[in-house]
Amino acid sequence: MKGYVQVSLKDMIQELGESKVKSILSNFSCPLNEDVEYFLKYKAIEFAKQNIAPTHLVFASYKDKLELVGYFSLTIKTMSVAINSLSSKYRSRIRKFGNINPDLKAYLIPAPLIAQLGKNYTNGLNGLITGDELLKLACDKISIVQQDVGGKVVYLECEEKQKLIDFYSENGFVSFGKRSLDKDEVDKMDGKYLIQMLKYMD
Repeated sequence: MKGYVQVSLKDMIQELGESKVKSILSNFSCPLNEDVEYFLKYKAIEFAKQNIAPTHLVFASYKDKLELVGYFSLTIKTMSVAINSLSSKYRSRIRKFGNINPDLKAYLIPAPLIAQLGKNYTNGLNGLITGDELLKLACDKISIVQQDVGGKVVYLECEEKQKLIDFYSENGFVSFGKRSLDKDEVDKMDGKYLIQMLKYMD
């Protein structure tokens, strides 16, 4: 993988000040996903300050200057995975990290959630990093944390678009369910549901 520079948004705020950071983030554009762009510009700073969903900015060198090429935001949530939604192989892998809820007939597993993931399309900067590379950076960050706190599972939610589902499937994620869009998501996403996908980190 190319040499990318990862910077914690929270650290950047402390170093440069909130006003300067907002200026940097204002140049981020993601026309393929309005929610990804909206989050970074209008929610990420507050979420980082409160440690709700820390954001990690990814920079690449371009014309002797570091440019923001993408970002990902991580948090911890408990996911509910229906027992019959996965193969027996996957069930045997993940059940040790959660508890079975007999009423729901599901595993309840606290796990890292890749809450946001997106590339910067401003002036073609998206060409400096692939989606595979950006996702790997997020998973690698999670893997490092899990070496200290335990766990082997990561999950995410994506729009019900076959191209997105195929992308995550090709990167080792498997579908385990779906959830209805929240009120604040309806205007920024297509469809009525988000597809939930998880990955067992080898």
